[in-house]
Amino acid sequence: MHILMLIGIGLVVLAAFILVARSLNRAGRAVDGVLLFIWVWLIASIANGAVGVSLAGIPLLNEVGAFIPIFGVPAAVAWYFARRHKTNA
Repeated sequence: MHILMLIGIGLVVLAAFILVARSLNRAGRAVDGVLLFIWVWLIASIANGAVGVSLAGIPLLNEVGAFIPIFGVPAAVAWYFARRHKTNA
């Protein structure tokens, strides 16, 4: 359940990054919200795993297994949006 919640949070954060980037781009600034999201989400996903290992006592192998969908699903959706945007531009 924790993994699904974090994937959902990642998708909501991705939507926020895209919306903010669009509004900044309309204001004349060139901002790539998807690329910024991927870096921020990578750091957040690694921090989540570190907290799980150090504070919750979850084995490292379990956290690595959870990291893959937690980071991978929102990052894959972000990659899809980035590719779709480039082909429509």
